[in-house]
Amino acid sequence: MNSTQRREKILKLLKSADTPVSATAIANEFNVSRQLIVGDIALLRAGGENISATPRGYILQTSAEHGVVKTIACRHSDMEILDELYTIVDNGGAVLDVTVEHAVYGQISAKLHVFSRYDADEFLNKLNTSNAPPLSNLTGGIHLHTVSCKDEATFERVISALKNKGFLL
Repeated sequence: MNSTQRREKILKLLKSADTPVSATAIANEFNVSRQLIVGDIALLRAGGENISATPRGYILQTSAEHGVVKTIACRHSDMEILDELYTIVDNGGAVLDVTVEHAVYGQISAKLHVFSRYDADEFLNKLNTSNAPPLSNLTGGIHLHTVSCKDEATFERVISALKNKGFLL
């Protein structure tokens, strides 16, 4: 299989995946190196494919999110990250990303794709095992999340729960 065929198959794999797929899993699937897959993903992105890297792997973004998608401003300590994420998903929301405003670099964003407690646990585990600080450490805990909900009532429930815990800025 040549590189063009492999990229077509990677795209097909991502389109059929229900969850993010790691570069290592894709590399194993095609019996190539992880670094080669990272390069293939970069070329697919350069070709216009909307592929996001999440803490759990690559995901192909659909043309539009369903329901209500809004940005919220939050502030909390590192010890409260999991509580914040649980609060959002337990009330029917999904955390699509995190964004901070940096004095030098401007806006810095990272895809999270947290849709469940399992996803939240996986994110926090990866954060802890990598010894990498959360982006919100750059801004004293202040950060933005893009949150997706099935409808406005669900979004309001998420907001109310976050307010009750003191996480909303």
